[in-house]
Amino acid sequence: MAQTINRNFTRWIVIVASFIIISLILWNTYVFFQHFKAEERTKMENWSYALTTLIESSDDAEIEVTSRIIESNTTTPMILLDPNNNINSIRNIDTTKVASSKQYLEKLKATFKNENTPIPVVINDQLFNTIYYGNSPLLNKLKYYPLALLLIIFLFAAVAYFFYKSSKTADQNKLWTGMAKETAHQIGTPLSSLVGWTEILRSEHVNPDYLVEIEKDITRLQTITDRFSKIGSIPKLEKSDIVKETIDSYEYLKARSSKLIDFEISTPDEVMMVDLNQQLFSWTIENLVKNAIDAMKGKGQLNLAITSDGKFVNIKVSDTGKGISKQNFNTIFQPGYTSKKRGWGLGLSLAKRIIEDYHDGKIKVLSSEIGKGTTLQISLKLLS
Repeated sequence: MAQTINRNFTRWIVIVASFIIISLILWNTYVFFQHFKAEERTKMENWSYALTTLIESSDDAEIEVTSRIIESNTTTPMILLDPNNNINSIRNIDTTKVASSKQYLEKLKATFKNENTPIPVVINDQLFNTIYYGNSPLLNKLKYYPLALLLIIFLFAAVAYFFYKSSKTADQNKLWTGMAKETAHQIGTPLSSLVGWTEILRSEHVNPDYLVEIEKDITRLQTITDRFSKIGSIPKLEKSDIVKETIDSYEYLKARSSKLIDFEISTPDEVMMVDLNQQLFSWTIENLVKNAIDAMKGKGQLNLAITSDGKFVNIKVSDTGKGISKQNFNTIFQPGYTSKKRGWGLGLSLAKRIIEDYHDGKIKVLSSEIGKGTTLQISLKLLS
């Protein structure tokens, strides 16, 4: 218990620390972006001042200096407009790859205006030009850096989550396999003894009817042992009539269930062949039926129906029990989920594993309504 608490505490420390580090990185990136943007603003204001000096000055030295300042801008895209808002000149903008340079520059001008406040060039209190400038390529890359960082973090978190989930699933599978095989082993010892005692009773001329019932239970225990022994290994599938196998399982459960349950079954007359492991499929039907009986608290109507759409055979098990909320349609198949005071929550999880992992089929809650009942459906591919 203490180890679990310490593990959870450490996990939360790592999560909180990661969140703080990520927040600091994003904040510093934002601050750096704003600082770099302000520097570009200063550079463009100096550029406009150099343009003003170039126009007004007649000194060759000043003209040479200001010309160098103007020519030094090789990264920041800009559009120079005259007082009538006509484009006078452009810098660092490639218009050779667009169909209409005029429309392209008009859209670019609107974009630049949203990115940065235009800078007026005033000479002798008269507006001479207006500079529209956009973000430099480096600034644009820096702007998308936080998004790239978040994407990397998301992908890293997704990989970590799937690794954790697959590792947890693998551990669960190992636990399930170990428990199942140990259960089969533990049952096997007294079962062998029971077989021996049955032979002794037969030699003592005990009532044959008693022995028949005992042998039925021994056969049942052998079936259960065989089922558990198959967990963790790939079961052998054989071409079988799903209708016959379902009816056999149904009849066995009906004979051993409460008389307060009204059993009904609807099956087609035709044979429907599927690849099946008979014992595991019988276990699945048993789990679904027992789950339905528990949901009805031992009293109600249980319907089993087999239908086909030509490609798949569908086995539906319906009850008149308490129903399942929609948010739990998938949760009920998870290991450990149970609505009963007693129970391990493994029945439906085993059924899902048997149908989907071993038989490549599907099992789901087809429909359910609180207080009225639930219908579970198994779908298996028909053999041609």
